[in-house]
Amino acid sequence: MSEYYYELIIKPSKNYELFLDLLGSLTNEALEECNDNSIIARSEDDLSDIEYGVKEFAKALEIECKTTLTKKENVDWIKQYQESVKAVEVGKFYVRPSWEKPKEGKINIIIDPALSFGSGHHETTSSCLEAISEFVDRDDEVLDVGTGSGILAIAASKLECKVDICDTDEVCINDTKTNYNLNNVIFNNSWIGSANKATKEYDVVIANIVADVLTIIASDLKKCLKDNGILIISGILDKHIDKVLNKFQDMEELELIHKNEWMTVVLKK
Repeated sequence: MSEYYYELIIKPSKNYELFLDLLGSLTNEALEECNDNSIIARSEDDLSDIEYGVKEFAKALEIECKTTLTKKENVDWIKQYQESVKAVEVGKFYVRPSWEKPKEGKINIIIDPALSFGSGHHETTSSCLEAISEFVDRDDEVLDVGTGSGILAIAASKLECKVDICDTDEVCINDTKTNYNLNNVIFNNSWIGSANKATKEYDVVIANIVADVLTIIASDLKKCLKDNGILIISGILDKHIDKVLNKFQDMEELELIHKNEWMTVVLKK
């Protein structure tokens, strides 16, 4: 173990998920999601190049993003981080790291945050799990678009659904497979890409992405749905909700979940 390590804290003023995706693509190290919408990366390698990349990304998007890079004395921060990660109970599910004990009476989902992001603590993930608890039924055919860590796909699989996954990032597909193995469940099919590559229609389509992407792929998401199918969309800041809902006016709104500044919408075709 090196004597020192580097800690990079970034706090974007908006589009949190975009910056989370960016960091995930720039480093294979563990990422910590904080309650104040900041993200922390730690590594024994100098993170100056990654900080520069984040700043340039923010500049290109015209988004304010505060970054803080510090060099610290190396302690067993992985162990400290693990001790700080708590399990979360959402709907029918109990999302926990592998080092936590399972909870009886709940559907346990194991997600190790050090492997990938999407641990159930962020408002978008937890509200999607609430929606899955209420609107997804056994034997449903489900597509998880932008699967990330695979937590939502795993939740559907644990409800005994037939689940397909896709993501534009191959790393996310691989992380999802790792997390599926942790949970002793299997998915049906996977591909690198988005909903436009789907070859069938589904009972339920889930897309926890960001508002701008949801508006771009709205027609693809609807094409993936069977008649009377359920669409769960999330990653939407409340100030963008009208823009997103405008793209889904031809669908019936079943529920709108609002947590802090984030919104999740459940729609029916």
